[in-house]
This record gives sequence, C-alpha cells and structure tokens, in this order.
Amino acid sequence: MAEKKYSEKDEKQFDEKDEKELLKHDEKVEQRDALSSIVWAAILIWAGIAFLSVNMGWFDTFLGSSFFARILPENMAVFDPGVWSIIMLGAGVILLAEVVARLLIPAFHRHIGGSLIIAAVFIGVGLGSFFGWDLIWPFILIAVGVSILLGGIARRHS
Repeated sequence: MAEKKYSEKDEKQFDEKDEKELLKHDEKVEQRDALSSIVWAAILIWAGIAFLSVNMGWFDTFLGSSFFARILPENMAVFDPGVWSIIMLGAGVILLAEVVARLLIPAFHRHIGGSLIIAAVFIGVGLGSFFGWDLIWPFILIAVGVSILLGGIARRHS
C-alpha cells in the first residue's frame, strides 16, 4: 500500500514537471514565432486589399495612370495581371521580408530555407503573368538551387 502511494505521488510530480516544461516550451515557441504570425496576418491582409482593389476597380485605375501608361504607346499593354498574380507576388515579397528579418534579428533566427523557397515560388507565380512562364520558371529553379547550395555551404561552415 505504501508503494502505491509513493508511485502515485511520484507520477503526480512528474506530470506537474512535464506540464511546466511543456508550458515553458510553448511560451518560447510562441515568443519566437511571433514573426510568423505577423507575416501570415500580413499575407491575409494583402490578399484582402488585392481582392478589394480589383473588385472596386482601383487597380485598373492605378494601372491606367501609372508610369507604364505614360511611357509606352497606347496599344502596347505591358501586362494584365489577375488578382491571384497580385496576391502571390505580394505574398512572396512579404515572405522574403520575413527571411531578411530572420537573418538580421537574432531573436527571430531560425532555419529559412523553406520560407525562401516558398517566397521564390510565390514571386514566380506572381510574375508569371507579367513576364511569361517561359522566362520566370527557369529563374525560380535557379533561385531555389542557389538557396539550397548556400544553405549547404552555411551548414558546412558552422
């Protein structure tokens, strides 16, 4: 009977200890990952702004009065981007900003390879309607390859 009380007491202590460590770990992850939350919130806000601007006709007005409209001949359209291209391009730029922040701010430092690849793909998808897929996809593949190469070199030196 004494053994049973002792093992229940030990188990309760271990459970409390595990719970405290888990809470401590969750706080650290939450604190370090605040940048990720901000980035994904910014992507959602960007998507909302893009949909709103296209639906309200603001984007067409912007393109009509932009630098390109003044420089190029009237019949020459530079691009006719869709809303998803705009969203992807903005999301890629926001993810690229996250990568830069993670490199420059030690408190947010973490592995950036995945974010860099997703940013390159998003930017490529966004620019595909601007410049054409035959030009953009080779650059995406080159950027991803360089990213993987630099990541491997950086791991080797550290």
